[in-house]
Amino acid sequence: MRRFDSPTINGNTPHRMLSLEEAVERSLAAAPLLGSETVPLAGAGDRFAASALKAVGSLPGFDNSAMDGYAVRSADLNGTTTESPVELSCIGVIPAGAHPVDTVGEGTCMRIFTGSPIPRGADAVIMQEDCSSTPGDNYTVRCNDSIKPWENIRLKGEDVREGDPLITAGTRITAGTIGLLVATGHHSVEVGLRPKVGLVATGSELVEPPGELQPGEIYESNRAMLASLVSKANGLPTPYPIVPDTLEATVAALGRAFAENDAVLTSGGVSVGDHDHVRPAIERLGGSLDFWKVAVKPGKPFVLGQVGSKPVFGMPGNPVSAIVTYLLMVRPALLKMQGAAEWRLAKRPGRLADELVNKGDRRHFVRVTIDDLGLVRSAGGQRSHMLGSLAKANGLVDLPPGTRLAKGDPVDVLLIDD
Repeated sequence: MRRFDSPTINGNTPHRMLSLEEAVERSLAAAPLLGSETVPLAGAGDRFAASALKAVGSLPGFDNSAMDGYAVRSADLNGTTTESPVELSCIGVIPAGAHPVDTVGEGTCMRIFTGSPIPRGADAVIMQEDCSSTPGDNYTVRCNDSIKPWENIRLKGEDVREGDPLITAGTRITAGTIGLLVATGHHSVEVGLRPKVGLVATGSELVEPPGELQPGEIYESNRAMLASLVSKANGLPTPYPIVPDTLEATVAALGRAFAENDAVLTSGGVSVGDHDHVRPAIERLGGSLDFWKVAVKPGKPFVLGQVGSKPVFGMPGNPVSAIVTYLLMVRPALLKMQGAAEWRLAKRPGRLADELVNKGDRRHFVRVTIDDLGLVRSAGGQRSHMLGSLAKANGLVDLPPGTRLAKGDPVDVLLIDD
């Protein structure tokens, strides 16, 4: 086992472990904002707004009926009851999409439907269930209940007024956001560009499935897992062929990945063994390194570097370590590159079904499951190579060093499938 022969990395001693907060801050600082493009709203889901937008029109755009019934003057129905009904003359029908030209005067009403414009003179809509009538061109409607002014009417601008701010830069665009923007007059939106992300796995023991395994070989699973996570963060992942454990091959693979992408993710080759070549390959390409140890478990060996303005994130080869370091330190950077205002994992409160213990000196991100009732359980074995518990887990619990949490203790669960 050789030691890393550089005494410092950008002023950091190589054996000093950074806190997670320091590591995230530096990852964010290394992530450049990529720019923007304008896309139709129908294709903008889960993208991040690059600029603020205001309402082009009001919502609703006109006073309209909240239900099927009759447009009336509320004063005509004062004191109305089932025992003392009031009869009104129906002077017309207003279907949705029509523009009423008649005026509702004293003793008259108009048949109206949900979403139809309110005619002049009317200040309320009485539900059809509170009326009885005999259909015809001009017929009498018997009303059996009183009604308040503006009852069952959706007023123009009561939801959104023209000129109101709708979204700010960095807002994640949801289906609800799209509906709001379209309903207030927008058809497209400026969004942050999606980062192109190269995925490079190193290790002479790795084999592409479904190839036949020889003694000592394993299937390479990190690129597929990371590709899924990058896609969920709106990135555009490109997996590259497995790289054997030589410096020359690592330099060539990383050089190609940097040329074709906005950021590069590597798995494996980031420790200090004789066959760990990611860090020297970055230096060979003219890049710089910021740090390579973080005080978290799993995932202590982690490289942050840059080649030109493009960041490289070097993650451990163990699959659990790779995913945890991605979620904690890489995902925030990829979101920032798109202009996202919020990059933290969503949290959900819960209570422990069993105790959790961290006897170590690093923060342990324990794989857990949280059910619909908020009960939190360990997902199983917590060693960094155990994919079974990773597949079961839907969250992580941040357990500080030297901590023992008892059954029933409240915890915040970081949701990994959000």
